[in-house]
Amino acid sequence: MAASDQVPIGSGFHAKSTAAEVVAGKDLAGKNAIVTGGYSGIGLETVRALAGAGARVTVPARRVDAAEEALSDVAGDIEIAAMDLADLRSVEKFTREYDETGRGLDILINNAGTMACPLARVGPGWESQLGINHLGHMAMSLALADAMQRTEGARMVSLSSTAHVRSDVIWDDPNYDTRPYDKWEAYGQAKTACALFALAVDRRGRDIGIRAYSVHPGGIFTPLQRHLTDEEMVALGWKAADGTIPPAVQAMFKTPEQGASTSVWCATDPRLSDRGGVYCENCDIAPLATEESQRWEHVRAWACDDDRAERLWEISEKMLADA
Repeated sequence: MAASDQVPIGSGFHAKSTAAEVVAGKDLAGKNAIVTGGYSGIGLETVRALAGAGARVTVPARRVDAAEEALSDVAGDIEIAAMDLADLRSVEKFTREYDETGRGLDILINNAGTMACPLARVGPGWESQLGINHLGHMAMSLALADAMQRTEGARMVSLSSTAHVRSDVIWDDPNYDTRPYDKWEAYGQAKTACALFALAVDRRGRDIGIRAYSVHPGGIFTPLQRHLTDEEMVALGWKAADGTIPPAVQAMFKTPEQGASTSVWCATDPRLSDRGGVYCENCDIAPLATEESQRWEHVRAWACDDDRAERLWEISEKMLADA
């Protein structure tokens, strides 16, 4: 995959398409899926769409009771299992128990995440946004590789974000051991890492039947904003001073049902079978950004670069091995 592969294909869907519209007419019976963060925001709607189309969906959850409550009215074959991406022992237990079922894994959607939080450490001292959004998902995904090889045409979807425009990977200090912490820069780094991870997985998986994609779901009000004050959201332009959402923001932002659509599209659309590694938005492959691109659209070159993907893989493997 190269930046030159970032060319829209004309999917027929659009920014406000819903996940249900994307899977309409598709039969996912017999397919197994895992969706992290599948009990809140766009993850919940991703589960609803996949299960509604017949897939058996497993939702690993840090808060099992909250997941059970949130998914209680979602129709379909859904199971909930305990897992915390910040705890590698928990990740190992979940993946080992899933593997022991002998089931294949057709769809893996790395959806869970944390955004713009105060400086915190997870694992052996990783900065939490990189640790949860990227490293925890990497550990889980690698442990599930055998299950993905037990099926045909498996796909992994990694949730990136337009926030990747804020930062490349901070190669000399990714965990902010010496660099002053900036929560938005750290989030941008983590989301660039999510895109590069999908690229690296696809490079390794395409010859064994596994393809991978990264996704910008769009602007959506979900619990992901839990670390932001109203004042910060006013400063970002997401809310007016009186706490209401300006009409221009309402027009641009998506509902959770719409925000889940690109993940589901990448997981199920047959037209992507030979187009792995790409960064997608609005249910299509995103164009490579130009000087005319707005901040919230398209993909920057550093997030779809093979050399960076390999460099990040090596660094991340070492971090996981040392944990």
